[in-house]
Amino acid sequence: MLSALMDYLKSCWGPASPAGRPRKGSDATGRQDGLLWYKDGGQVVDGEFSMAVVQANNLLEDHSQVESGPLSTSEPGLQGTFVGVYDGHGGPETARYINDHLFNHLRRFASEHKCMSADVIRKVFRATEEGFISVVSNQWSLRPQLAAVGSCCLVGVVCSGTLYVANLGDSRAVLGRLVKGTGEVLAMQLSAEHNASYVEVRRELQASHPDDPHIVVLKHNVWRVKGIIQITRSIGDVYLKKPEFNREPLHSKFRLQETFRRPLLSSDPAITVHQIQPTDKFIIFASDGLWEHLSNQEVVDMVQSSPRNGIARKLVKSAVQEAAKKREMRYSDLKKVDRGVRRHFHDDITVIVVFFDSNAMTTAAWSRPSVSLRGGGFPIHSNTLAPFSVPTELNNY
Repeated sequence: MLSALMDYLKSCWGPASPAGRPRKGSDATGRQDGLLWYKDGGQVVDGEFSMAVVQANNLLEDHSQVESGPLSTSEPGLQGTFVGVYDGHGGPETARYINDHLFNHLRRFASEHKCMSADVIRKVFRATEEGFISVVSNQWSLRPQLAAVGSCCLVGVVCSGTLYVANLGDSRAVLGRLVKGTGEVLAMQLSAEHNASYVEVRRELQASHPDDPHIVVLKHNVWRVKGIIQITRSIGDVYLKKPEFNREPLHSKFRLQETFRRPLLSSDPAITVHQIQPTDKFIIFASDGLWEHLSNQEVVDMVQSSPRNGIARKLVKSAVQEAAKKREMRYSDLKKVDRGVRRHFHDDITVIVVFFDSNAMTTAAWSRPSVSLRGGGFPIHSNTLAPFSVPTELNNY
């Protein structure tokens, strides 16, 4: 049991640098500048990408990855690009678990089906959810608080000229599409959001729980599921999906007083299938930390008017500048605020921009670049591991 626990911890948190400070990574793996990690540019099968992450929480709860090359373990023709943005809450464990397992599930199911499809992606999400529930179950007596940790999950897959966008929670994917007549590039949101602040989401919840008049509650002027959490779909949050985990030894802060007969949250993703057009220029995948401060069109305008190299870092900086402005402080002063305290000013922010290149999409498979990259963050000391403390950030979601 102890060895299994240590293996899981190692998979969640890589080794820290000797001084416990962030490593200055090589350009191939990204670079770190204080709380900012970035990979300014790189090639993928379908074009180019730029990626950046800024940390605000004491433990980075945003996790992310870009994978490009084979999307199957056995079908050489299944080449493409995979993007994942996993915005955790209550701790980093679920987001890191998704980072470790979801893409492997994708390759396995794509191999079994010999294609990429919405059905494959739906099975991938189900397998990831079931895997994390197994971890919670196996660790229940040692680390019951894992049942109260969850993550939004935004995935994009580009394969054979088709873009698949799947989402749980309130991260967002926004396409930049050229309008030929005017030369404008307009924002086109491809992801559906699952947040109780939207009236249609509340109606969906109420329709699926007709016997529970308090399925959504307005608390401190914010709509929340059972007065607890804003998002309505996620990976994890097992204590709100399976009543056997809504009991001791889970901390009383998270337990619901009443039991429930059906899951309060869903892990079924909303999936959009989009045939990429010549007028589709790029797509931005980002956690809600970006969209809290910038609108879809503002982000698209910035991408369109800026050099590709470093654009994700520029978007992150713009969001943090807006956060500083709202608090009537200088950006340079906000940059000096350390993780943990920084969360009072803005959330963790992850941005991945993928630029489409029609020529790259028709390039022979053998000449396409392979990429496997994860968004970086602060290494942490072993005595600050999240599972041994009570999650405190749930009510921010």
